[in-house]
Amino acid sequence: MIRLVLALLVLPGLASAQPYPDARRIVSVGGPVTELIFALGAGDRVIARDTTSQFPEAVNDLPDVGYMRQLSAEGVLSVNPDLIVTRDTAGPVEVLDQLRAAAIPLVEVHDGFSSEAVIAAMRTVGSALGLRPEGEALARQAEADFAALADDIAAGPQPRVMFVLSNQGGRLNVAGAGTGADGIIALSGGVNVMAEAFQGYKIVSDEAIIAAAPEVIVMMAPTGNAEHDSRREGVMALPAITQTPAGEANALVHVPGAALGFGPRTAQFARDLNTAFTAAVQ
Repeated sequence: MIRLVLALLVLPGLASAQPYPDARRIVSVGGPVTELIFALGAGDRVIARDTTSQFPEAVNDLPDVGYMRQLSAEGVLSVNPDLIVTRDTAGPVEVLDQLRAAAIPLVEVHDGFSSEAVIAAMRTVGSALGLRPEGEALARQAEADFAALADDIAAGPQPRVMFVLSNQGGRLNVAGAGTGADGIIALSGGVNVMAEAFQGYKIVSDEAIIAAAPEVIVMMAPTGNAEHDSRREGVMALPAITQTPAGEANALVHVPGAALGFGPRTAQFARDLNTAFTAAVQ
């Protein structure tokens, strides 16, 4: 019994959420959570969402209660929810405490960057919405998709990858361990060259980039803004990048921003990125 309790504490999302099948006024906080609710067929029960929730397109017509890490209790409560479903990285903490004190049921979904976290979220949200069979079906399909992807990765190249978040006047802000970028790189069969150096995102020196010797540079997909896109293209012309295998091969691939959130489309995002990796290093 003690071991079971410890397991539930160590693995967020393992335990089933209390069901709220009658909730019809749901506030969803966190893009992956909102997307998952719609994937479960319960989008019509969502009456408001946070700023990070932009998929599917229909959510953009709903009231916006603010950025998930800068919520206000007043903003959330103003839409009269009967259930709040949120990522466990939402905040501030005192706002979540105020929401709990208002006696509105609040379900937190673990914010993790792995296939296990994606699958656990499907079961957690499915259970919370009283849609356990639907959540289980999504989870089992995801398990099969991730297993098939792992088999494909084992048979292909596993390139050294560097994710560039931004170019700040020639100084690159790149992803280390514990980030969505690191998670999607690993899930796609790549090796994050900065994962052992630091956690989070950090501006790194030219010397560190050259020493890391990435074979592929990954950046978020262009938004369509010409100035924004040109900054991405300018990364490959930086002296430090030109001295890496990625620079020599002009190996730059893009990934949708949503891929870093680890929602229900994660397996497809990872497969697409794996395909891009393979093409870039061949």
